Amino acid sequence: MRKLAIIGASYLQLPLLQKAKEMGIETHCFAWEKGAVCREIADFFYPISIIEKELILEACQGIHIDGIASIASEVAVPTVSFVAEKMGLIANTYTTALTATNKFLMRQQFSKFGLPSPRYINVTEDYSISDFHFPVIVKPVDRSGSRGVMKVKKKEDLNMAIERAKKISFTHQVIIEEYIEGTEISVETISWKGKHFILAITDKITSGEPYFVELEHHQPTQLDKTLQLKIREKTKQALTALGIIYGASHAEFKITNDGEVFVIEIGARMGGDFIGSDLVQLCTGYDFLKGVIDVSLDHFEEPILANNEKVGICFLSEETKQVLPLITNANNYKEIVKAEITLEELHNIECSADRSGYFIYTGEKPTIESPLEIAF
Repeated sequence: MRKLAIIGASYLQLPLLQKAKEMGIETHCFAWEKGAVCREIADFFYPISIIEKELILEACQGIHIDGIASIASEVAVPTVSFVAEKMGLIANTYTTALTATNKFLMRQQFSKFGLPSPRYINVTEDYSISDFHFPVIVKPVDRSGSRGVMKVKKKEDLNMAIERAKKISFTHQVIIEEYIEGTEISVETISWKGKHFILAITDKITSGEPYFVELEHHQPTQLDKTLQLKIREKTKQALTALGIIYGASHAEFKITNDGEVFVIEIGARMGGDFIGSDLVQLCTGYDFLKGVIDVSLDHFEEPILANNEKVGICFLSEETKQVLPLITNANNYKEIVKAEITLEELHNIECSADRSGYFIYTGEKPTIESPLEIAF
């Protein structure tokens, strides 16, 4: 029986674990015990923090794993690559993993390859943004899910935003970027030996300034075909710039009113918010989870995208409390395929962890303009 190491045991990894078991693969899960919802489902569970890469490597060598994977977890990316590299398994290089999880190093690579991206600077003791144009975006270099991200309109508020981001950052490092006005989208891909396959382009709606937390995702994109082709090409160029050659990736872009495409970030992992684990397959028919597992086990079949179903997810927060009845009465709506309350209270949203629930729908009605007017 093939053996797969899964890094992380939160709800994020649950779909990956369930898919591996469905495929008849022996699962070995590594994570802190607290919040490890996968513990009772995995064949073997190891209470080792996902950042303890040397301890995980030692355990994986003893197990003689055949592959290693994680989905939707930024923190797990370096550990997956470190273990795979040491054991001669399939994954991106450890250097690539470090670059793809550090926004400053990532920006440097985009600049090196001439990719349009926001003007940026790493915050050091002697940094200066005297020639930057406000507003700017302040963010930790090493976090995801909008944690620590803040739009700053005037210089007087900059230090507060920097200190906020430093507290959130694992390494207390912060980057400042000039703000790009435009539409936000993301792109889901899977790569094999440096060839990149575009699976879906996702339209998104955020909470807006100052925190820009994602509140809704919708596939397929409603952008025109010419712009989609440009986004596809920029995605492949950005993945190559970072050295990504294997597995899932989640790319984020801003599109200006005149159609210019700026690459914002690339995650060398499946997108969170149920985009990779649920929406891609609902929209395209492609089993993204199986694809990720297959790649880690040195096997790949070129994706066949059979559907083009309109799908989406809407999150619950204080700002979107109008969706609460749709979640609590989800069984009454045939279009809702999954719904859950995750927190008992509604919160004003500053990062993705503040969201209190969600519903996932499928339906023919275009949803990007008025996503909550789906004809239930």
